[in-house]
Amino acid sequence: MKLEHQKQQVVPLTRFLYRLGKYGLFAFGLVSVSVFIGTLGYHHFGHITWLDSFHMACMILTGMGPVVEMKSSSAKLFSSFYALYSGVAFLSITAVFFAPLIHRLLHILNVEQPEVDR
Repeated sequence: MKLEHQKQQVVPLTRFLYRLGKYGLFAFGLVSVSVFIGTLGYHHFGHITWLDSFHMACMILTGMGPVVEMKSSSAKLFSSFYALYSGVAFLSITAVFFAPLIHRLLHILNVEQPEVDR
């Protein structure tokens, strides 16, 4: 997804909102895939209900912490690797979501105004 160069003018608001929607949709897709993987893993390895697996995956992905104790070694290993993945994924997804906003702000502050003849 390309963004405009510093020497280019700031895109109109409608195009910016479209871009923001695309980035937001992409970030939502990443969150959905991450929660899906976590839910499947906790259900399979932790032998907990689907609802508890979903709850656990959401809590770990957002950095809130575990809500169910993992009993088996395989469940503890999955939970550990999912927690490591979630830390990186959460920061990356946040960066993807806010990239257009930060770019627009920095672009507005740095765009060169055309010189006016007097």
